Amino acid sequence: MLKSESPALALSISVVVYHSDLQVLLQTLQSLYIALQRTLQQGLITQATVQIICNDDSADRLQSVLQSLASDADIVLSIQSAPANIGYGAAHNMAIAAAHTTFHLVLNPDVILAPDTLQAGLAFLAANPEVSAASPLVTDGKGSRQYLCKRYPRVMDLLLRGFLPTLARNRFQQRLAYYEMQDLSEQQPTKDIPIISGCFMLFRTRKLQELEGFDPRYFLYFEDFDLSLRASVNGNLAYVPTMQIVHLGGHTARKGWRHISLFVRSGIRFYSTWGWRLW
Repeated sequence: MLKSESPALALSISVVVYHSDLQVLLQTLQSLYIALQRTLQQGLITQATVQIICNDDSADRLQSVLQSLASDADIVLSIQSAPANIGYGAAHNMAIAAAHTTFHLVLNPDVILAPDTLQAGLAFLAANPEVSAASPLVTDGKGSRQYLCKRYPRVMDLLLRGFLPTLARNRFQQRLAYYEMQDLSEQQPTKDIPIISGCFMLFRTRKLQELEGFDPRYFLYFEDFDLSLRASVNGNLAYVPTMQIVHLGGHTARKGWRHISLFVRSGIRFYSTWGWRLW
């Protein structure tokens, strides 16, 4: 999967959709275009490609929705249908494998970027060549902080965070704050982050291809944990708070039993690979 030398300062972005809210996706892409245009103007990249991979039959509907996006000669948008619902990571791998770029952004379809997010992230990576990937400061749709950088999770941490009611979870706030790395500075970048979230991963493309992207055996959930740990073996992961996004997703336990089942199965695979830590 490793590619030949990449063109200077090119950025590829992959977005995987599966029965996604198309109006939210449009907001995501509008914010992405604004961030890309600023980054192009600053000379941090010379071209950008945005690839949307459909794990469903929404490609035709997407074409009409996306016609409202402003055209830009330096931003190429394409839509591709996966052969079936092949899973989150495997769908991103389609774009990762084909990328001939310097940087690659793995992006969720429910993430709104601040206008200077990519500018801040790419400037940081340019100044820190030892860093393989960068993760942003995140808030939810109501303005509350989300803590998506993680220390290695114990099984109890995931149970408390994902399934315990809010009032009961408050009794374990100190423990969860440690797991969620709530001690990170909101002003200064932090390197040597163990795990970053798959909703927004700004990678060096070469590093991502050396790792062969996501492990496709994870259909959904924990694929970002696994990729982070593999990436952190030979390169730094960093938290860069000047990159800022709004993430409208999450809340696995509220999505029904199928998602809970997928979460449990992927969790078993993750711990069987990386080691069980219960308490």
